[in-house]
Amino acid sequence: MFAPASGHAVFDREQGERQLALEYLADAWNCAEDDGVQSAALAHASLFAALATFVKMHGDEATADLISMLPDRIRSGEYNLDRILQ
Repeated sequence: MFAPASGHAVFDREQGERQLALEYLADAWNCAEDDGVQSAALAHASLFAALATFVKMHGDEATADLISMLPDRIRSGEYNLDRILQ
């Protein structure tokens, strides 16, 4: 499902570390799929792990505020892996 980061992803000032992290996650994701784990299960587990980490680091309220911004970001294509940036 995931290809290694192409270098065209939109990241903030921590671009290098986030790109490396995405590459690690892509490798783990692909290995899990090769072992027969369904993409939906991986996505749910990834979201749970990410949200639990944000709650631990920043608290419930800050995490809820972050999540409340996701619908607009999703609709704008920010998480579309097929999106072409110009």
